[in-house]
Amino acid sequence: MATTPTYEDRLKDFSWSLAEQELGYRKGDPLNIGWHCSDRLCRQGLADKTALVWEDFSGATKTYTFDDLRVLSNTFAAHLQGLGIQPGERVCLFMDRVPELYLGFLGGLKMGAVVQPLFSAFGADSLWTRLDDAGTTAIVTQRKHVAKVRKLLDKLPQLRHVILVDAGDGPLRERESGLDLHALPRVETFDAHPTGPETPSVLHYTSGTTGQPKGAQHVHYSLISQYLTAKWVLDLRPDDVYWCNADPGWVTGTSYGIIGPWANGVTQVVLDSGFNAEKWYDFMARRGVTVWYSAPTAIRLLMREGSDLVRKHDLSRLRHLCSVGEPLNAEAVVWSQEAFGKPFHDTYWQTETGCMMITNFPGMKVKPGSMGKPFPGITATVLDPNTNLPHEGTGRVGLIAIRPGWPSQIRGYWNNQAGYERKFVNGWYICGDRASIDADGYYWFVGRDDDVINTGGHLVGPFEIESALLEHPAVAESAAVAKPDPVNMEVVKAFVTLKPGIAPDDDLELEIMNFIRKKLSPLAMPQEIEFTDSLPKTRSGKIVRRILRAREFGEPEGDLSTLMSE
Repeated sequence: MATTPTYEDRLKDFSWSLAEQELGYRKGDPLNIGWHCSDRLCRQGLADKTALVWEDFSGATKTYTFDDLRVLSNTFAAHLQGLGIQPGERVCLFMDRVPELYLGFLGGLKMGAVVQPLFSAFGADSLWTRLDDAGTTAIVTQRKHVAKVRKLLDKLPQLRHVILVDAGDGPLRERESGLDLHALPRVETFDAHPTGPETPSVLHYTSGTTGQPKGAQHVHYSLISQYLTAKWVLDLRPDDVYWCNADPGWVTGTSYGIIGPWANGVTQVVLDSGFNAEKWYDFMARRGVTVWYSAPTAIRLLMREGSDLVRKHDLSRLRHLCSVGEPLNAEAVVWSQEAFGKPFHDTYWQTETGCMMITNFPGMKVKPGSMGKPFPGITATVLDPNTNLPHEGTGRVGLIAIRPGWPSQIRGYWNNQAGYERKFVNGWYICGDRASIDADGYYWFVGRDDDVINTGGHLVGPFEIESALLEHPAVAESAAVAKPDPVNMEVVKAFVTLKPGIAPDDDLELEIMNFIRKKLSPLAMPQEIEFTDSLPKTRSGKIVRRILRAREFGEPEGDLSTLMSE
């Protein structure tokens, strides 16, 4: 029996062309993610293999083969074409984790659209910001979410189509239509749009510190690195049953909740339900999950439930565990070894990178608390923040930086080329995080280098929260920062000054919290509001968030010489 290559083996003479060869792609050929994740596999004899087992909170189940993926994504693609939607136009998927989300993702890519997945818990304001910026042509959604869309139609003239996957017999309004993939005639043959490696594919929005969310533009060539990292780091094998907790509204849910596993021809399971430890373990046991990609927040919640609950379920098929979204604390790695008999392997990457950058490779020694080492083909370092040159020696904290050129690197921010160019310094892509490297080449996360808040693995921009806070009639000024949290790592804390004549109280705090929840999302809702008479500002009047954040984390406040005197 052949031994699995080690990390050192993989490093030798590495080339991304290996993935191209395995995927049957040759330079000059069309390259379409939707086709490669369905039609290609059927041609290779996997048509009857189970591709997706979907289950909801009530236990209702649907199962799809790779041939079902092929035909139903064809049907979706043909329907979009029939509506007059053109290649390159943005098609938003705004749904819970229902099968149509996954089928629509492949179908939209097949017909050449730029697919724009958005988290279904977004409120109307967050939704509008992203649809307006992208100039979205069509949105595919459900009845439970369509009310948010209807509120925005007058402000979105470019949004020509609102497509409901569960329209039923209910009344539809202007620009609305229904799409029942399972009732439409099956489209057996569909010629995928001849997208090339640089053709835009997926538009994911990520948060920033000083402006509206930025649309990270991926291309079809991202398939190359998403396929190979899924195969090598998630250790996906033909007989695996794979579960990724991430919602496709976020990049993990597309790169490794759709593209990576299906490009490898692997069966994946989806649980469309909220967190519940008992339900999760039962689901993994019944579905025979072998590889699990989760998040530190979920792992810490499971830790609270204890190891005894794990042992009540047969998880004997579970052989490989990985984590993503935020730093995985050492205690969680130790606990998983005790609870599951194997450690979680942390991975580090971002929306902008499209695939894993720094990983705990299978078979490599896991150092609890470390992000691991760069994936083969990735050149990484930490830069001195003062010189933007790589640190010499080990153990010194610097900016995590990656040498550009990997396949899934985004090609720009939508309508924001200047913002994209600011991500590069001295020939390096700057991730916005700080870390150190030890003598063995392992990376150790230190913290964000900006004001973005990482709550439960999801990045939340303070600007968007602060803008929404100022719309509340009682708020005069506001600042949003991260506050440490034992489960979510960070949560949002808002500092608010009130307009004259308004007194703070608990009812007002709750009212403002819910105001943000409805306008933006549950992730953006402050978990605490501190009412204050003033906020720290520079002499030019800019609010200095770093001082507020430092106070929350018990860190030094730094240079205060530029502050406006009280």
